[in-house]
Amino acid sequence: MGKILGPKHRMCRRVGERLCTSDKCPSSRRQQPPGVHGPKGYRRLTEFGTQLKEKQKTRFMYGVMEKQLRRYYDEAIRKTGNTAENFLRGLERRLDNTVFRMGFAKTRAQARQMVSHGLVQVNGKRLTIPSYQVRVGETVGVKPALKQGPLMKSVFTGGAGQAPMPSWLDANRDSLSGKVLSMPAPEDFPQNLNMTLVVEYYSR
Repeated sequence: MGKILGPKHRMCRRVGERLCTSDKCPSSRRQQPPGVHGPKGYRRLTEFGTQLKEKQKTRFMYGVMEKQLRRYYDEAIRKTGNTAENFLRGLERRLDNTVFRMGFAKTRAQARQMVSHGLVQVNGKRLTIPSYQVRVGETVGVKPALKQGPLMKSVFTGGAGQAPMPSWLDANRDSLSGKVLSMPAPEDFPQNLNMTLVVEYYSR
């Protein structure tokens, strides 16, 4: 199972905006790209460069590899409706993203690790596949034994459990479980992603 390695904030500085969930992201303090040529500022992007930038932002935010992202696009174009919305809906329905959206993890990377280590249950059964697509009506929760453990205490101390809950999910912090109420709606998507540009990139 591949994953994105390397400096966590490098991509944030590369695109000039905060893509992570850290309040200490250096992109808010350094308004230039990383590297020795950073002080020169950001170059003017071509149409292709703009599309590539959005694609890389999407990859980094959801922590998926290039082949995985291409597979989500291929699935999106086979479905009826808006391809860009179908694309992002597939990413939002990932199990690791669902755990993050429910507030049971500080970051998507932490949620992915929790799933991989068998700490997350779907319909009461342990599931270790971060890319699993949750369905309407399914319940998602963290192992009850972790309720009083240091992991969940650190998550809730950091304020992850206080983030606004998207309309397609319902979660209970006390029971460490939640339910998928509906499919993700456009208003629940990240506002800093332009998936139309990503679709244009892959449809070249």
